Amino acid sequence: MKLNGFFLLFILINLPYISLGQVKKIGLPHIKNFSRTEYKGGTQNWNIEQDKNGNLYFANNNGLLQFDGSAWTKYPMPNVTFVRCLKIDASGRIFVGGYDEFGYFKPNSKGRLEYFSVSKLVKRDNPKIIDNIWKIHFFKGAVFFQSFKTTYIFKNNKVKVLEAPNKFQFSFQVNNQLYFQDLSMGLMKYSNGQLIPLKGTTFLNNTEIWGMFAMPNNKILIATLDKGLYLYDNESIIPWETEANQFVKKNSCLGGSIIQNDYIVLNSILNGIIICDSNGRIVQQINHKKGIQNNTVLTSFVDSKSNLWLGLDNGITFINENSPFTYFGSSFDLSTVYASVVHKGNLYVATNQGLFYHSWDHTFKEDTFKLVEGTTGQAWNIQVVDGELLCAHNRGALLIDGGKSFKTLDNVGYWIFKQIPNHPNYLIGSNYNGFSIFEKKANGWQFRNKVGGLIKSIGEFELDDKSIWIKKDNLIQQMTLTKDLKQFKTIKTYQNLTNTSKGIGSIQQLKNKIYFQTNNQFFKYSYEQESFFEDKMITRLFKNIPKVSTLKEDSQGNIWYVFNESLGVLMKNKDNTYKNNAAPFSNLTGNLVYNYLSINAINSENILIGLTDGLAHYDSKLLNNFANKPKAFVRTFAFPGNSYILGNGQKTIEKYEVPYSSNQVKFTFSSPIYENLENVEFSYQLIGFDENWSSWSNSWTKEYTNLKEGNYIMKVKVRNSYGIQSDETSIAFRVYPPWYRHSLAYLFYLLLAAGCVYYVRFRIRMKIRKNKHFETLEQRRLYLEKETKIKQEQYELEKEIEKLENEKLQIKILSKDKELVNNTLQVVKKNKILNGIIHKLKDINTSSFDEATKAQFTKLNRSITKEVNTDKSWKDLEKHLKNVHFDFLKKLKEKHPSISPREMDLATYLLMNMSTKEIAEFMNISTGGVELARYRLRKKLDLNQKENLIGYLMSIK
Repeated sequence: MKLNGFFLLFILINLPYISLGQVKKIGLPHIKNFSRTEYKGGTQNWNIEQDKNGNLYFANNNGLLQFDGSAWTKYPMPNVTFVRCLKIDASGRIFVGGYDEFGYFKPNSKGRLEYFSVSKLVKRDNPKIIDNIWKIHFFKGAVFFQSFKTTYIFKNNKVKVLEAPNKFQFSFQVNNQLYFQDLSMGLMKYSNGQLIPLKGTTFLNNTEIWGMFAMPNNKILIATLDKGLYLYDNESIIPWETEANQFVKKNSCLGGSIIQNDYIVLNSILNGIIICDSNGRIVQQINHKKGIQNNTVLTSFVDSKSNLWLGLDNGITFINENSPFTYFGSSFDLSTVYASVVHKGNLYVATNQGLFYHSWDHTFKEDTFKLVEGTTGQAWNIQVVDGELLCAHNRGALLIDGGKSFKTLDNVGYWIFKQIPNHPNYLIGSNYNGFSIFEKKANGWQFRNKVGGLIKSIGEFELDDKSIWIKKDNLIQQMTLTKDLKQFKTIKTYQNLTNTSKGIGSIQQLKNKIYFQTNNQFFKYSYEQESFFEDKMITRLFKNIPKVSTLKEDSQGNIWYVFNESLGVLMKNKDNTYKNNAAPFSNLTGNLVYNYLSINAINSENILIGLTDGLAHYDSKLLNNFANKPKAFVRTFAFPGNSYILGNGQKTIEKYEVPYSSNQVKFTFSSPIYENLENVEFSYQLIGFDENWSSWSNSWTKEYTNLKEGNYIMKVKVRNSYGIQSDETSIAFRVYPPWYRHSLAYLFYLLLAAGCVYYVRFRIRMKIRKNKHFETLEQRRLYLEKETKIKQEQYELEKEIEKLENEKLQIKILSKDKELVNNTLQVVKKNKILNGIIHKLKDINTSSFDEATKAQFTKLNRSITKEVNTDKSWKDLEKHLKNVHFDFLKKLKEKHPSISPREMDLATYLLMNMSTKEIAEFMNISTGGVELARYRLRKKLDLNQKENLIGYLMSIK
C-alpha cells in the first residue's frame, strides 16, 4: 500500500480509550484525496450526504455528484447552476438547492436520477429571483429551503414562504429544534410558523454563525466565522475558552460536524480541520501539510462508518477515522523506519536519515520528530539495555541521552546488540566486521574487545547460554566463545536442518528459545544429540499460514510474521492459545522494510510497525470495528439500447429482459467501502456462463459479448482491505432468443413442417397421378413419334425413290437430249447435203432441157428447197434445251448477270458434255471459234486456269 497521509504525533501512552470506534489520539489516519479531475466536477464542494445504500452525494459547483465507491456520476441542475446544499429524506429523494432553483432528484424506473423542481411552485413577483439556497432542513414533515431573504417551506406539494425579519445568514437543526440567524434579530427559533428571538443572541449580529452543535447539559456550541466559539444555555452566551477556540479565532471557522458522539470536527478557512473533545482539547489537526489537498474546508461529513469526508474549496478528501491504524510519515520528518523504542518519556525512531525522537508524554499537534544530535546517517537499530539507550548506527555504537548522542563506544558500523546469557555485565554487538564485546562498568557501557575468528558483516543473530547462531548465505553457523570472550573457539556450519528439510528460512527466538524455521517447519537444537529436532506444536501454529520469511515475538507474546511482503500476527490469548490475524495488515503490503521487521509492542493499544515511508500505529483493541461484513452491489447493468443503474432506490426488477440483438452486456460493481479503496477487491460469477468465481481483482467492470439465449444470474461479492468478504449479491436476466429461435417461431416451424409434410404428400400423390398421366402421354408420344418416324422414313424412302426416278428420268432426258442432238445433227447434215444439191442444181444449165425435163427439174429444185426451208429441227432443239435446262440457265444468269445468250448456249452445250466439233456444228462456227468462245466464257465466269469449266457449271446445276 502507498501511504498518502501525513501524520500527527503520539500523545500520552496511558490515555484511556472510551469505546471501540473512537477517534484515535495517536498518529494520523489514512487520507485519500479526490481531485476535480477524478470526480469530473467543479472545484468547490459545499455539502455532503449519504443514502441508505451507502452512496455519497456532494453539492458541487457543477451540480450534484454521486460516488458509489467505484465511480463518480454528475447530475447537473436544469439551469446549470451550482448546488449549495443537499439533504436526503427517508424515501430516498435527494433535495438540493442552488441559485434561483431548488427541488429534488429521485430515480426513474431505470435508476437514473431525474430532477423535479419545487421552485416552480413558488408564486413569484416578476422578475423576482429566489437567490442562493444555502440550507435544507427536514422539520415536522416539511422541507425547509433557506436563502438569505426567504425560507421556502415545502409540504403536501405546496410551498409556503417565511420571510426574514431583516436578512437570514444560516440556519441549523439542534436537539430537534430549528434555528435561524437574522442579522438584526440574532438567533431565532422556529415554532408553529413563527420566529421567536432567543435571549442574549444579538451579540452575534456582527458575525456569521457557521455551526451549532449539541453539548452536554442542554447547552449549544456556536461556531462563528471570525469571533470564535461560544456556549449558549438558553439564557446567555459565553466564550468557550479552550484550545479549540484558539484555533478557530486564528484560522476562521466554516462550521463542522459531530463525529462518534463525543468529538467535534471544526472546519477552517486557513488551516484544515481540527477534531476536539467535549472539553475543547484538540485530538487531531489535519491540514495541507498533513495530507489534505486544500486548507479551506467548506464542509465536513461523518459517514455511516464514522469516517470523515471533507468538501474543500478545491477537491474532496476522505479521512479514515474509524481504523485501528494511524501513521507517522513525511509530515513528521520520518522516512524508512528500522526500529523504535520508548525511553524516558521520548519515542526514538531509527531511520535511514538518522535517529529521531519525539516526546511521548505531551501532545504536539504541530510538531515534527527531531533529529538526535550527532546521529545523521543510517541508524539501523535503537535499543534500551540496562537503562541505557544504544543506537546501532552506520558510524558506530552510540550512546544516546535525550536529544543528543553523547558517546561513541566503537567507530565501526553496528547492526544490533544483545546481552550475553550468564554474563549480565557483558553485551555482544554485530557489526560490519563481525562481533564485538561491550562491558558495563561504573560509568556505563564501554567497548571491551573485538571477537576474533570471524571477519564478515553480520546482521541478525541469536544466542543462548552455549552458542551464538547466525544465518548467512543460506547457511547456519554455530559459534562458541572462549571464556575470555575474545575469540570464537568453534565455528560449525549447517546447510540443512535435517535430511528431509532442505534450506533454512529464518532464525528467531520464541518463548525464550531459539527456533530454526524452513518451509513453516520449526526446529530446535539438541546439544545432547547434536542435531535439530522438530517442535510440532509450533509447526502446527503455522500449518495454514503461507510460507513465512521473517518472524518476531513482541513483548506481549504475539508472534509477528512476514509472507509475500505482507504482515500477519498470531495474537496471544489469555489462555496461551493463538489467533491468526493477517487481513487487517493487508494495507501495509509492499510497504514493509525488506528483511527488517520492526515491531514495537508497548501494549495491546500501542503497537508500532516500521514502514518504508514512516511508522504505523496499531491499536489491536479497535480491530473489532471491522467484523461487520461489507455490502456488494451490481451497480449498473447495460446492454445496447438500454442501461439500468441499480441501488438508487428505484423498484427492483425480478428479471431483466435482453433482446438477442443486444446480447452484449456490461456490469459495474460497487461497495460503500471507502477505506483503502486501492485494496478493495471484487469477485464475480455469471451463472449460465462462468463455471467458477473469478479471481479477486480491483476491477469493478465486466463485459460479456455474444451471450447465447437463456437465463443468467450475475453474482458478485466484495472483499475489503481487512480481508472480510461480503455476502453474495445477484441480479437475474434473460437473453431472449432471436426471432427465428423463439418458442413461437418453433411452433411456426412445427406447423410449417406439418404443412410441408402435407404439401409434400399431396405433391407426391399428385405427381404419381401426373406421372401416370405423363406416362400415358409419353407412351402416346412415343407411339406417335414412332409412327411419325415410320412416316418420315416412308416419306424419305419415297423421296429417295422419287430422287432415283428423277435421276433416272434425268439420265433418260439427257439420253433423249443426246439422241435429239444427234438427230438434229443428222438433219443438219441432211440439210447441208440438200443445200449442196441445191447449189449443184443451180450450176446445171437447163437451157438444153426440154420443157418437160426442165419442168421436172424445176419441180425437183423447188421440192428440195422447200424441204430445207421448212425444216424446224434446229429451233425445236434450241427450245427443248432451254426448257430442260431452265433452272441451270436461271442460276447461271443470277450468278453472272453479264453473261450473253450465246454464252449461255455454249454453257448448255458444255453441260451436255458435247464435243468441240459438235458445238461448232451447232453454233455454225469453227472449232477454233469454239475454243475462243470457251476462253471468253471462263473470263466471264472469273475462273482461273486451274479451275475446270465443266465442273464449275455442274456445281451451279
